[in-house]
Parts: sequence; C-alpha cells; structure tokens
Amino acid sequence: MPKPALIPQGDFPAAGLPRRLAAMFYDFLLCAALLIVVTFLYKLIQMAIVGSERLRQLSDAGALDGDPLLSTLLLFCLFGFFAKFWTHNGQTLGMQVWGLRIQNSDGTAIDLWQALLRFLIAIVSWLCLGLGHLWMLWDKQGRTWQDLYSNSRVIRLPKNIHKK
Repeated sequence: MPKPALIPQGDFPAAGLPRRLAAMFYDFLLCAALLIVVTFLYKLIQMAIVGSERLRQLSDAGALDGDPLLSTLLLFCLFGFFAKFWTHNGQTLGMQVWGLRIQNSDGTAIDLWQALLRFLIAIVSWLCLGLGHLWMLWDKQGRTWQDLYSNSRVIRLPKNIHKK
C-alpha cells in the first residue's frame, strides 16, 4: 500500500531540541488526561463486575497495586494515541502547536511499524535519562534514537504553513 504524501511538501529543516521538548510537554499533558480517563473507565467496569465493596477490600489489601491488565491497557492507549497521529498527518496535537511533523525522507507519512519503533525507542530513550533525545546534539543531521531506528525524521514546518 503506498504511503500518503504529507502536505506541505518541501525540504524542511530538522526540528531543534527546545521545540521538540515543548511539543513533548504539551503531548504529556494530553496523555496524562487520556490515561486518567481510561483508568477511570477501567475502574468503573471493574466495579461493575466485582462490586464496589469487594473492590474496596482488594484495594485495602494491596491486591490492586501494579495491576498488569490496567498497565497493558494504558500502554496500548498511549501507543494508539501516537500511532494515530503519526501515521495519518505526521503530527500529534503538541506537534501541531509547535509546527513539527514526523515524516519519511521522501515526505510521506510513517507507517504503523515505524510508529511502533518510534514509540518503543522513545521509552528506552527516557529510561536512559533522555540520552536518546539528547543524541540529536551530536548527530550531524539532528536525529534522535527514534529517528534513527524508525528511519524517519522530525522536521520544522514554516510558520505560515502550520497556522492554516
């Protein structure tokens, strides 16, 4: 299946670290809200199945600490959030605000496999105290670990383009 070309097309510069971090912070706030809503819905469903009194007993006993099903659900929701935006228009909401876009070198949208690689490598990067993001300071093309492993790049769109 051919990858859709993203609009606008052109030779755009690589996004800088401050702008990327600003977009990440914006997306962090959105993701926190998403995770709160998903957790709330999960707990409502859990309460409907188990009952509120039994759920309270399990919670008091510590049996609900580190719920692997909830953790897995939250991880899938986060991936779904990023994958949807990255594979369709190349921009999360935070990236739209800061005029950034993820794309292939030919200006097409990344595919689901690339999105998965970006997502997983970003997690590894943060677990390494952000080293994967700081890597762009040493890379001549301004690429992070996610960019390198997913064979994609984050570009900065001209101001007149991203405000339309």
